[in-house]
Amino acid sequence: MYLVVEGPIGVGKTSLSRRLAARYNAELKLEVVEENPFLAPFYENPASFAFQVQVFFLLSRYKQLSQLSQGGLWTGSVVGDYLFAKDFIFAAMNLKDNEFSLYNDLYSHLSPRLPTPDLVVYLRAEPEVLLGRIEKRGRPFEQDMQASYLSDLTGRYDEYFRSYAGNMMTIEAGDIDFVGDALHESRLMELIHASLGGVTVGV
Repeated sequence: MYLVVEGPIGVGKTSLSRRLAARYNAELKLEVVEENPFLAPFYENPASFAFQVQVFFLLSRYKQLSQLSQGGLWTGSVVGDYLFAKDFIFAAMNLKDNEFSLYNDLYSHLSPRLPTPDLVVYLRAEPEVLLGRIEKRGRPFEQDMQASYLSDLTGRYDEYFRSYAGNMMTIEAGDIDFVGDALHESRLMELIHASLGGVTVGV
């Protein structure tokens, strides 16, 4: 089984991914975020660091996920807190002209080499919910993030998943508390398990 949790910044991807990995005794694949040396400078000066931050994410995510395509390396279940296509969503927001063309060329060569998840859980929430959660987790470089940026990002996620061709489910994360409410967590786990359908998982 290859299960992915996706959604905008602060929606709860990593928290849910950890719970799913524990439920299915799965390998947990978390995206590299704070290790990106260009991320903090990007939030201070997006125009100057957008290309560097996107290429770092693109290559680090590709290296991590390409291991799933190598026979014999991964024989069990895997849960990840990002979809490779998220990189393109952010790049389309942050890059322009020649930089985006170069990025797009790299992405189009790398993306087809990676496996398709058995299920993508799309967590979505309104910008005000995201801002509250971003403030709560306390990453210094995220604290000046604007609601307008998150609104644009959420709209792009919605647009992407409207035409997503794979198996997916959408969860309104602003309506549930799967971290603090055990009943909410249990119901969400049941929904996700049902959406996996005939996929064989080890519990």
